Amino acid sequence: MHDLLEAFRLVAAPDVLVAILASAIYGLVVGSLPGLSATMATALLVPVTFWLSPIAAIATIITASAMAIFSGDIPGCLLRIPGTPASAAYTDEAYAMTRKGQAEMALGAGLWFSAIGGIVGTLSLVLMAPLLAEMALSFSTYEYFWLAFLGLMCATLVARSSPIKAIASMLLGLLISCIGMENPAGTPRFTFGLTDLLGGIEPIPALVGVFAVSEVMRAMVTAEPPKLPKRKFGSILANQWMLTKKYQWPMWRGNIIGIIIGVLPGAGADMAAWVSYAMSKRFSKEPEKFGTGHPEGLVEAGASNNASLASGWVPSLLFGIPGDTITAIAIGVLYMKGLNPGPTLFTERASSMYALYIIFIIANIIMIPLGIMMIRAASVILRAPRAGVMPVIILLCAVGSYATGNNLFAVVLVGLFGMLGFVMEKNGYPVAALVLGIVMGSMVEQSFITSLIKSDGDVMPFFERPVSAVLAALTFSALLWPVGVWIWNRIRHPRLPAGGATG
Repeated sequence: MHDLLEAFRLVAAPDVLVAILASAIYGLVVGSLPGLSATMATALLVPVTFWLSPIAAIATIITASAMAIFSGDIPGCLLRIPGTPASAAYTDEAYAMTRKGQAEMALGAGLWFSAIGGIVGTLSLVLMAPLLAEMALSFSTYEYFWLAFLGLMCATLVARSSPIKAIASMLLGLLISCIGMENPAGTPRFTFGLTDLLGGIEPIPALVGVFAVSEVMRAMVTAEPPKLPKRKFGSILANQWMLTKKYQWPMWRGNIIGIIIGVLPGAGADMAAWVSYAMSKRFSKEPEKFGTGHPEGLVEAGASNNASLASGWVPSLLFGIPGDTITAIAIGVLYMKGLNPGPTLFTERASSMYALYIIFIIANIIMIPLGIMMIRAASVILRAPRAGVMPVIILLCAVGSYATGNNLFAVVLVGLFGMLGFVMEKNGYPVAALVLGIVMGSMVEQSFITSLIKSDGDVMPFFERPVSAVLAALTFSALLWPVGVWIWNRIRHPRLPAGGATG
């Protein structure tokens, strides 16, 4: 009880309340601008967190990401241009509702069910994380190795692109994580004589580069999106209670799918939205209405993407393994503020954890009034010229990367990773897998080497410990799953003999 009261005191601090409100407005604006993702909005906030208290810093990350995931629905619904990858799953459905004169219902569904999903996801975080933390206290480096390795495999399994390209991206990220002296042997690797590389590649410049700079480069080579004509909206939440009662089961199914996918390392809100929309169509009593402006898919996918956002913090807080690219940024901020992820965080810093839960709830409650204001202001925000927005983003990237270590080399890294991200996206290689490899590479290596030192080179302890054996089995299952699917398809659909059938 004392920890809970202390958490309320921490959240009620003026700097935390101001940070929540300011980052909410910022997240709504950035998320609604076509092409500017929630991850990019979060990455640009990192330099600001240097001057904030630990709770205020985390509050900005939580609030901005939740708001940006929702507001990505606005340009998708009104212009058929998804603001974030998560909203791309149901953009056509929402735009079809707009063409039918139901823009208010589509935008209201995105707002209402995102808020509900965020709150349900937070409750899952509150319930799951402490229980898993007790179990995780018995983990050693053997379990951490398999857990990190399983996270990398899951990231390649859930990638929407080719699994081969996802694995290639992940391996490139692991290679980048090898740069520098921050390895168990303490020897320089891939530094090419540059002293700036001795400390390795920090995840933050890599994240800002592949998500923000690459978006600016993409904007330079694509046409300007159409401008939204000025229009007035009616009641935004008028029919939402009716939709809640009518599509109660799809809403809960979306919440559950979002929570499960959020816990998987590297999956994130966009994967949750795509899977939920597909599930909604698969199990709907009216599948023929999908694509014609049917709200059922919006209900399930909207609930799913924000539920996954909260549950994605479970592996991040417990093991330092990012649930998605947003929590990869959050892990960096947590370490920077002395809130090192791990099971002991829930016992030694319990009040900070309760404060984090409270911030999640507040962010999803204030999303409704602020979201309504944002929808009404959409015709003004979406008319912002790209030529004015993109230079500001580049400036923020440069200033932010320099501030991470007062080092000009970080600015060069951001530019290089921006070009890398642009080329990868253009050729269908997922940058999320690259980022996961960079963030988790050192954890995989250090856990592996430390375990071998403890066992005097014997690999059997990796398989003899009960939890380690289960994690190893799951990892190999994830590794061999694509091969199994390929063999199964060959057995079920054998190719015709050469020359084809005669008749």
